[in-house]
Amino acid sequence: MHPSSLTTTPAFQALASHYPEAREWHMRTLFSQDVDRFDRFSVEAAGLLLDYSKNRLNATTVQLLLQLAHERGVEERRDAMFAGEKINVTEHRAVLHTALRMPRNSILMVDGQNVIQEVHAVLDHIQAFTDRVRSGAWTGHTGKPITDIVNIGIGGSDLGPEMVCRALRSFIHPRLTMHFVANVDGHDLDAVLAKLNPETTLFIVASKTFTTRETMLNAQSAREWFLARAGEAALPKHFVAVSTNTKAVRDFGIDPENMFPFWDWVGGRYSVWSAIGLPVALAIGFDAFAEFLGGGHAMDQHFRTAPLERNMPVLLAMTGIWYRNFFGSTSLSIAPYHQDLSQFPAYLQQLEMESNGKCVTIDGVAVDYSTCPVVWGDVGTNGQHAYFQLLHQGTTMVPVDFIAALKPAHDLPGHHTVLLANCFAQSEAFMRGKTADEVRAEMRAQQIDEAEIDVLIPHRTFPGNHPSNTILMDTLAPATLGALIALYEHKVFVQGVVWSVNSFDQWGVELGKVLAKTIETELIGNAHPKAHDSSTNALIARAREALGR
Repeated sequence: MHPSSLTTTPAFQALASHYPEAREWHMRTLFSQDVDRFDRFSVEAAGLLLDYSKNRLNATTVQLLLQLAHERGVEERRDAMFAGEKINVTEHRAVLHTALRMPRNSILMVDGQNVIQEVHAVLDHIQAFTDRVRSGAWTGHTGKPITDIVNIGIGGSDLGPEMVCRALRSFIHPRLTMHFVANVDGHDLDAVLAKLNPETTLFIVASKTFTTRETMLNAQSAREWFLARAGEAALPKHFVAVSTNTKAVRDFGIDPENMFPFWDWVGGRYSVWSAIGLPVALAIGFDAFAEFLGGGHAMDQHFRTAPLERNMPVLLAMTGIWYRNFFGSTSLSIAPYHQDLSQFPAYLQQLEMESNGKCVTIDGVAVDYSTCPVVWGDVGTNGQHAYFQLLHQGTTMVPVDFIAALKPAHDLPGHHTVLLANCFAQSEAFMRGKTADEVRAEMRAQQIDEAEIDVLIPHRTFPGNHPSNTILMDTLAPATLGALIALYEHKVFVQGVVWSVNSFDQWGVELGKVLAKTIETELIGNAHPKAHDSSTNALIARAREALGR
């Protein structure tokens, strides 16, 4: 089967025939007709519960969606990924973020090497270093223990570790404060440096090649700030690197003994499990970091072994396919009902949109169907008082993923009950809506005038029938967070297979980088640029004038 033939596969055609009927269903009716609907459309794995019963589907829909996954080769591609085959075809690389969380006694041969041995050698290095920093044995140049850790990276070298450190805030060492700098905008770094004592600060420079423009500019500025206050001899006690470029690391002034490598079979947005997770291990300790890896591995094992009809990543992925490719939904909203997951929507933006935001198949053929939706969101109760209005009564159907923990990591009375009540109520409200008859009865009970009721009914009526998933965990802990991230990683993989796109390259980000280098020289040079369009030329001229050039 040619990858571009998605719309002509038997299962896709069957779904297309099934869709006109399904489009007319209301989930109120589906629930009233099946008292066991939750049991039929929910699954548990690796400490997580996925409730997908509040979706516009029935058993036939799920059967056809899973048949589509089978026809598109999800099982075969999954097995190829786990076996270390080079499924990243445009870069001729294996895709082995799953290897980063495999147990020490595992064997996975890639190009004649057991990569698990390499992975655990780096993990041992991370453990030894993090134990020294956290115990106070590693000190700054004046003998004081480290109190602040600044991670300098961008993209996957920033979003993953920052999100995890925020999510696991309650596990962080009480002496340590974590900071993350990604934006090349100097205001970002300036705001962080203003909070720091150079005697007790450790900088992590995270760049595989040690050439990433934004990261290295921030790193050089941080270096200059530090040297002005402590001197060059002190630098090795305060800077470490996550990189593979030993020469560049040494030239920067970092002892190569304090360089933590990773591999080209780890994509940036899949790299928090690797040495890129060094700030996580420093923050929460290596034992908790190992639990985080273990949660990811537990979801890997589920994804590898569970039949499609009970496979959590597959079910999450295929409901997304249903809305994107049949209902025409253009976006997905992520609603974590946990403040510590405030960065999770941003993390998923990169994971999903950089992976599957593609318009050609792995064979380079233009697709004739929709691929990745826009992913966006915020913590739940904040979203309720902002954009949920549009989700309830707007003109666009936006599926929502609700995420919650059943138990809090705090002891403030009353808060968590209210939080969970809001989460469950919103998913019910999206599903049920409110009919004109219900609105009328409610307002009559409030003794509102009948004429006023007639005016207000259209404004107070909710169509409902808006789909959502709910993902629950007992507590937000290292293992459950690891499982949650791996769940979405595998969801992205499954959708990429169905759409036949390469989920592991990102060529679309390169053009802007190339053009930026040219424009940067024009902003600081003497010659007035003329090689661009009139808009870009005018913007450069305006900036040169403001900069006094």
